[in-house]
Amino acid sequence: QVQLVESGGGLVQAGDSLRLSCAASGRTSSMYFMGWFRQAPGKEREFVATISWNGGSTNYADSVKGRFTISRDKAKNTVYLQMNSLKPEDTAVYYCATVRNMAGSGPGYWGQGTQVTVSS
Repeated sequence: QVQLVESGGGLVQAGDSLRLSCAASGRTSSMYFMGWFRQAPGKEREFVATISWNGGSTNYADSVKGRFTISRDKAKNTVYLQMNSLKPEDTAVYYCATVRNMAGSGPGYWGQGTQVTVSS
């Protein structure tokens, strides 16, 4: 099993930045792709970004492309999501997960989520 713990959420104003972290532990050798997802109130969970754990390739949802950056530190078993130019519509609970491919399909293990609130 893989345990994931997110941190770094908070309340910010539009235009501000935040960096989310997702620390992994357990059977980390089974992690090939990692993803960030988010769920706003009353909406379904949606894909945000993915990263290839070994190669570092990335993929983003159109809504965050150019504003968000996913990265990983293999030595720390941690995935990051740098969020710049935040908008009120970015308000959501953000989750990291192990996924099967760069499209973010087949999420396996999930973290508990971290709340991001962007005020206008």
